[in-house]
Amino acid sequence: MWTRPACHPPHGGTLTGSNPTDRGKFGCKHHLIVDQRGLPLVVQISGANVHDSQMLCPLINALPLVAGLSGHPRRRPDKLHADKGYDYACYRRWLRQRGITPRIARRGQESKERLGRYRWVVERTIGWLHRYRRLHIRYERRAEIHLAFLYLACSLICWRFIQRFC
Repeated sequence: MWTRPACHPPHGGTLTGSNPTDRGKFGCKHHLIVDQRGLPLVVQISGANVHDSQMLCPLINALPLVAGLSGHPRRRPDKLHADKGYDYACYRRWLRQRGITPRIARRGQESKERLGRYRWVVERTIGWLHRYRRLHIRYERRAEIHLAFLYLACSLICWRFIQRFC
């Protein structure tokens, strides 16, 4: 009986997982942090079966230094807007310890409209990313190649923004 060698990635490639909303098909998620204009700052991928809240800490830790007008470069934002998937007390404490004010909708208490004023910026950026057919459906088995295409799409989004407003 033939068994798959350990060096080969699992069915669907690395950083994929069975999608709980799509009949168990293998897929991946794009996680991103954007600024208030919708420009991507940090982008990562994970399997489709990974909960969004588990990627909050790696995304915040991966934020690049942002040079201000004077003084030391800033490492973190003042506020973080997120949807109800990130509503956990441990993440709120973790963000406050780092000097970030969490603006996270509470499950079962707040309506979608209050956070929607800010959340649409992220949804628009995800829409910009999924205009590239290579990112909308993952064709690559290796996560590094898919992440490279994701970085390229983010660079094109930033380049188009610079061309439009400068």
